[in-house]
Amino acid sequence: MQNVATIFRTADAAGIEKIYLCGITPSPLDEFGRKRQQFIKISLGAEDSVDWEKCKQSYSVLTKLKTFGYKVYAIEQHKKSVPYFKIKMPKNKKIAFVLGHELKGVSDKILKEVDKILEIPMFGKKQSLNVAIAAAIVIFYFRVQDSN
Repeated sequence: MQNVATIFRTADAAGIEKIYLCGITPSPLDEFGRKRQQFIKISLGAEDSVDWEKCKQSYSVLTKLKTFGYKVYAIEQHKKSVPYFKIKMPKNKKIAFVLGHELKGVSDKILKEVDKILEIPMFGKKQSLNVAIAAAIVIFYFRVQDSN
């Protein structure tokens, strides 16, 4: 839940339009529709300023976004991934990022459908970043391009 709340806070700071919470991803609300206090503490209420939607499957969201002209990029370490900084903002500025499970990553089914798989080069021994940190790096890289 902490990663998702952190991503909401980052999304608000970057002016992201919408977050799709797919599969087992926790939402800001509990099963009774009440705000999760731990979530709000971390997100600082960003769930109120960033539109969000809970979805059963990420695949249907991905295909919908592509239909609307979005470039869809997965953030994942993969044999087909390219460094995120090698990709430029699409001319129509419509982009969406797929973030995977902290341990399992993005599914192969989704990786086959995205436009590109982006990675953050690693130089240390651990070879991975927390998903919320990885999201922030890539989101702000593209946001800065958009503001130029």
